[in-house]
Amino acid sequence: MTPKKQPADLLKHLRASDLRAAAKLAANATVGITQIAEGVHRSVLGSMGLPGGKEAGRTRGLTGLVYQSIQGVAQLLGTGAAKVLERLEPLLRAADAAAPETPQREALVAALNGVMGDRLLADNNPLATRMALYCNGQPLNLQTMPMATQVGGRLVLLVHGLCMNHLQWHTTREDQVVDHGATLARELGYTPLTLRYNSGLHTSVNGQALALLLEQLLGHWPVPVTELAIVVHSMGGLVTRSAVHAAQTAGMHWPALLRQLIFLGTPHHGAPLERAGNWVDVILGSTPYSRPFARLGQLRSAGITDLRYGHVLDADWQGRDRFARSPDRRTHLPLPAGVACYTVAATTATKRGTLADRLLGDGLVPLRSALGQHDDPARCLVFAKPAQVIMYRMNHMQLLSSPEVGQQIVQWLRNPSEAHDR
Repeated sequence: MTPKKQPADLLKHLRASDLRAAAKLAANATVGITQIAEGVHRSVLGSMGLPGGKEAGRTRGLTGLVYQSIQGVAQLLGTGAAKVLERLEPLLRAADAAAPETPQREALVAALNGVMGDRLLADNNPLATRMALYCNGQPLNLQTMPMATQVGGRLVLLVHGLCMNHLQWHTTREDQVVDHGATLARELGYTPLTLRYNSGLHTSVNGQALALLLEQLLGHWPVPVTELAIVVHSMGGLVTRSAVHAAQTAGMHWPALLRQLIFLGTPHHGAPLERAGNWVDVILGSTPYSRPFARLGQLRSAGITDLRYGHVLDADWQGRDRFARSPDRRTHLPLPAGVACYTVAATTATKRGTLADRLLGDGLVPLRSALGQHDDPARCLVFAKPAQVIMYRMNHMQLLSSPEVGQQIVQWLRNPSEAHDR
């Protein structure tokens, strides 16, 4: 039996700033739970015909004062603890700088950002992820680029999905390392770059940030960039489609260098699990006693709610209640013109399984969504037949660790014209 990890083993992955971030999270959690408790209290009083406070869901009189006091103390303690820890950070930064990023910490932070990254950023929490490009495992500094002898002019960018990070392209399968970027470097001579971003933000917000970051990279890369290919997983495909659109709209230069765009399990038309989360909101909000708990369902980030239908533009979400149940009102955005686009969809079913099993998809993304298919022909994303592949007996995460997927990417990038005639 595998021994349980001791607290000391887990603490070694933390940084000084994590302590301050945890203090802020704890204070916010206390405030949130108190608000839910007050909401339930108010619902009970309302059923008895007793008046409430001036604001919806609030109690009045001594009861209201007690709840306000609890929230005020929690915020005060959280702010105070954060300020104390902030003063201690300079004393510990030297140790932080000496310690490399650990995959465990990065995975935890990435998952947290996926779930509530928009709130972390709004609260200026140190755990909020900032977008960055990486080369050879190191963050790219636009003022200090790699040496010209270390890189080439043919770039491939790998963009991760929801709740993930740039390190998770490096995987193992049956004790063998699988890294799609390293495979492309070895077999086709690409220089692989990886992107890290806050997947809890709206996909269009991340898309605009990525568009600007790539334009800046183009002006600082130590050798002339002759070609750019992008390989994306899951939500990363929505972010990248948004980035290409934003760059073309702004007249940026890098889209002219984009030759190929390969999607791995991208929910082009949304994911049912987010819609299930939306149903939780509706069900919890259906009675006055359960309505306060609907806030728990609404913890999920803007990035997650964008997955309901596959939002890629600001217009898809601006001015709308993202938790409200509503039909698909997206503005249709076709695949970028002049770019060879490919898609890999996965299903956990066998090739000879029932049609229903095969259409189910990879456990997170249905086959039709990953293939860009839609009931409305005007909304379909058109991939040429040779530019789409279905992987059987494979789940969403195995797209990253599959050597077969890696070789399919190599084949497409080696002979792009064979699959791009459409």
